[in-house]
Amino acid sequence: MLSLRAPLLVMIGVALIFDYLNGFHDSSNIVATMISSRAMSPRRALGLTAVAHFVAPFLFGTAVARTVGSEVVSPEAVSTTVITAALLSAILWNVVTWLMGIPSSSSHALVGGIIGASVLEAGAGVIHLAGVIKIAVALLLSPLVGMMTGYLFMKLVLFLVRGASPRVNRWFKRLQTVTALGLALSHGTNDAQKTMGIITMGLVTAGTLSDFTVPWWVVTVSAGAIALGTASGGWRIIRTLGTKFYKIRPIHGFTTQAASATVVLVAALLGGPVSTTHVVSSAIVGVGSAERMAKVRWGVMREIATAWLLTIPASAAMAVILYLGLAYLNVGM
Repeated sequence: MLSLRAPLLVMIGVALIFDYLNGFHDSSNIVATMISSRAMSPRRALGLTAVAHFVAPFLFGTAVARTVGSEVVSPEAVSTTVITAALLSAILWNVVTWLMGIPSSSSHALVGGIIGASVLEAGAGVIHLAGVIKIAVALLLSPLVGMMTGYLFMKLVLFLVRGASPRVNRWFKRLQTVTALGLALSHGTNDAQKTMGIITMGLVTAGTLSDFTVPWWVVTVSAGAIALGTASGGWRIIRTLGTKFYKIRPIHGFTTQAASATVVLVAALLGGPVSTTHVVSSAIVGVGSAERMAKVRWGVMREIATAWLLTIPASAAMAVILYLGLAYLNVGM
């Protein structure tokens, strides 16, 4: 009995490591602008967002979990080895991009890993084209929507505060507590659910669950893991988002967070697993360009966009290699 459950337990453990690193990697998305604009100290900002990440999945349901866990491939059609390989490839990609200080997408990496390992094990026919298209549309459109929303929000804010004295920045600093909380709740709602979907997928694959229903304990451990990762903070990426595009002031931090929270939360409620990294990065660019196009260092955006394009094929290729290694170890055992 123990040997039959061992692969499932390993898969759950790897999923929680991915979830922790997802929070660690993506915490920069929520806190970078408020830290750079000096609205809040780093530790306080990370603590606030960690609590919000834990609470979020209990408030907004598990629509994204179902999309990730059952609409890319059928759980019954793959093994726990496929899921473990996909998770390990996403973890490796997160670590590599963190070391490079590049804000990449955990969502892209996970989906790429699932596709790569699943096709190798069961063939291309196992992929649900409709589900992949749904995810691809959400992932591809969200940066454009984030940039546009950031641009429009900034134009609106500039209009509302026209003629105001520099003291208005005090209000923007205070308001960032509210917008940061909203962004953290939206990120926790969207990203923690990806791990919930993967663990539930593994439980269905192993026959532990008869249908795709996310158990309460999966919600709890997934929310806890991403909250712990968020509290740890990915400082390299915080510096990239907070300083390399342009000098972030309180008005930029407030507007970026408000725009990003709106896009990510709407996507989560619709079941679309968007990349918070992409949304926040593009919203920062949109907010800056609303003041003037020359304000933004577009070369930084090009570097990040290159990493975005490479994420899915790179993680799919790594998942194939990892699957072969795990399959070999299983044979050896």
